[in-house]
Amino acid sequence: MPYLNVGTENSATIDIYYEDHGAGTPVVLSHGYPLSGKAWEKQLSVLTDAGYRVITYDRRGWGGSSQPATGYDYDTFAADLNALMEHLDLRDAVLVGHSMGTGDVTRYLGTYGSARVRKAVLVSPIPPFLLQTADNPQGVPQGLFDGFIETAKADRPLWLKQFLENFYNYDVYGGTLVSEQAFQSSWNIAVAGSPVAAVECISTWLTDFRADLPKLDVPVLVITGDQDRILPKEVTGDRLKGLIGDLQYVVIEGGPHAIAWTHTDQVNSALLGFLR
Repeated sequence: MPYLNVGTENSATIDIYYEDHGAGTPVVLSHGYPLSGKAWEKQLSVLTDAGYRVITYDRRGWGGSSQPATGYDYDTFAADLNALMEHLDLRDAVLVGHSMGTGDVTRYLGTYGSARVRKAVLVSPIPPFLLQTADNPQGVPQGLFDGFIETAKADRPLWLKQFLENFYNYDVYGGTLVSEQAFQSSWNIAVAGSPVAAVECISTWLTDFRADLPKLDVPVLVITGDQDRILPKEVTGDRLKGLIGDLQYVVIEGGPHAIAWTHTDQVNSALLGFLR
């Protein structure tokens, strides 16, 4: 099991768990909250079979990575991704993020540039800026996120269950596109994550990416669902038009936040077409 050391916390190392499969153009997959790299299982074999080298990794606090009490901000997430890119000496890579992972991709490109990157894909994106402010009236009020944080602190397992229900639109797709076992597996991964990360990551959703977006100088594919309850396209994907220079935009009808799982064929088709 490969690990990459990205720092220390007191007497313990902070290690990022990653997997590296296949050969060809590298595709780096960054997962969303509150899961791990295993969330990409419906893309992994498709990409490797199509001739790509696929790297998944677990964000700090989740999956097989360390669970420190610090570093839950997008500057640190981007630094962790940069450390992985340099450790593997990836060149001409494609960065693919889902949900929180789209923030990793955006901040990475905004901070470290595209010397190692040829394309980027944002699935169910979090940019440009979720928080409602005087210069961002389309955003969401702070009070909503404060409520999320209080709920997560009060009963983390319940919060994660409720979040995942909206993640999958489980009332609509439960038993059809999302089995009970798949939902339970996601909850198992989520509840095994860091209690600190489960709370602290919520604040990162309010990160302002507007200064990063003009720096994305590679072709970008955005894929979103029109029934996303977590990051509705009206306040996320739709607003990326005009903020990214070379943008392709795909909206999947009926798609929830977890479109990579529920609408796999449409996502994989758009992804492979863009990579080619």
